[in-house]
Amino acid sequence: MKAKAIKINEKDNVATALTEIKSGETVVVKGEKEEKIKVVQDIPFGHKFAVTHIPKGSEVIKYGGVIGRATSSIKKGEHVHVHNIESMRGRGDLSKVDVVG
Repeated sequence: MKAKAIKINEKDNVATALTEIKSGETVVVKGEKEEKIKVVQDIPFGHKFAVTHIPKGSEVIKYGGVIGRATSSIKKGEHVHVHNIESMRGRGDLSKVDVVG
């Protein structure tokens, strides 16, 4: 089975779609370890989906670093985008301590 998504860093809790993925598909995610994940929502090319459950308020990790925080609980296989994460960068309403952790 050809990989349809990539997980950049072993610490990542999201993978990026290398092609459009339909809800219900089980896809191969290429990374340090190859894994299969059932996608539960349509994922457009280039978008992210959760490779593990991400609880509300938890960090979303890509490239081994924090790219945002979950604004709602995100189930494994769900689309991860602006509707369920918020950026932690360039925000005037957060102190540096809030962003760094």
